[in-house]
Amino acid sequence: MEPKPWRDRVRDEEELLAQLNQAASEAASRRAEALREGVTELGTVAAVARDLGRSWQAVDQALKRDERKRSADTGGTTTE
Repeated sequence: MEPKPWRDRVRDEEELLAQLNQAASEAASRRAEALREGVTELGTVAAVARDLGRSWQAVDQALKRDERKRSADTGGTTTE
């Protein structure tokens, strides 16, 4: 059996990468939603970060990235 031509292999891998990127994006959105729920429950980004053992900057950046993504998806404007 002959191996797949390289063009077909590249195309297959590009499709896989697109699927993985989509899955990662969806996971980041779900994570941000969970972080928002944590902020609602605990009151601050810093409290959520302490509870998770992360820096407040990491939590804050995850929330801001998701807000920018949501804004771009709905056609809103961003400050960038």
